[in-house]
Amino acid sequence: MHIAGMGIVFNRGRGLVNLEKALIEGWVMPDAVYRVPADTLNDKIVLKEARRADNLSKMAILAAFDALADSGIPDENKARLGVILATAFGPHVTTFGFLDDILTYGDSGVSPTLFSHSVHNAATSYIALNLQTRGPTLTMTQFANSFHQALILAESWLEEKRCEYILVGSVDQVGKVMEYICRQKLKLAADGKIKPFNFLKEPESVPGEGSAFFLVTNNPKYNKYCALSALPASTQEASDLYILDSDGICGDENIYRKRSEDKTPLTSYAPIFGSMLTLSSFSCIVGALMLKNQKSYAAPIIENPHHLNIVTKSATLSVHKIECLRYNCYQEELVIQLRRAC
Repeated sequence: MHIAGMGIVFNRGRGLVNLEKALIEGWVMPDAVYRVPADTLNDKIVLKEARRADNLSKMAILAAFDALADSGIPDENKARLGVILATAFGPHVTTFGFLDDILTYGDSGVSPTLFSHSVHNAATSYIALNLQTRGPTLTMTQFANSFHQALILAESWLEEKRCEYILVGSVDQVGKVMEYICRQKLKLAADGKIKPFNFLKEPESVPGEGSAFFLVTNNPKYNKYCALSALPASTQEASDLYILDSDGICGDENIYRKRSEDKTPLTSYAPIFGSMLTLSSFSCIVGALMLKNQKSYAAPIIENPHHLNIVTKSATLSVHKIECLRYNCYQEELVIQLRRAC
């Protein structure tokens, strides 16, 4: 698949300009979690049909809108534009709010609007409504692998010619309940730093939220960034650079060390985005920017106890293939490959 456009909403703002700015500035101390600022979601023009939507849906709409706008595909092609949204936890903030209202007001006193927004497909429906897409839509919910599965499905839809273009992306949110669960179940970093190269058995994490979207197609005319593909585990072909999703949320990270043995340059941008089970989508956006700009971005946290070949400075870089690597809670390897446009 070719990446024709990209969009992002994260704790440092919205859009690729803010992303590149954050990559150059490096790590910034978060306020307990990497939360998307409220004013980032105040675009009344893009969100005119989503005034009642929750923040999860708004993040997804804005990222998808920007990816579509970035691609430049003609409006008439929207009839062949599909949407696939990946999420680990869905609209849990709205769901818990709905359950709280049932406990407070009873079944007959709760808001039907709140209920309709508590289902996992609400954000995808809002994207299709706001962008006036008329292709197939689907929400994929899976804890650790949702974005990878979404890419595999997108490749299948394009090969089957179900649609010619697909908006494929992810969204996840941090609410009060999720913060509580993270405090109980994870080892949170007291200094606010995710340390992706320490490879600890009990790593530290800092929860994050946001949305990242790609407009993908098999039409090489719109190959603006690079080719994108989800691959089987343990591919043997060498890459020029590995982006690690070692963000402290999936347990023992010592397994990442096996990808450092061949001295291929390593980097990780988890300290920019926060710990998310859908972090791979954000890593892919950074990788695509690297390939397009032929520029490396320094890893924001460079603690290197294992003497790894880490990207320590932003500089001009000749790179043709990047792999984004993640190991889930079962130590299974998930690989996304990015190849430079010819």
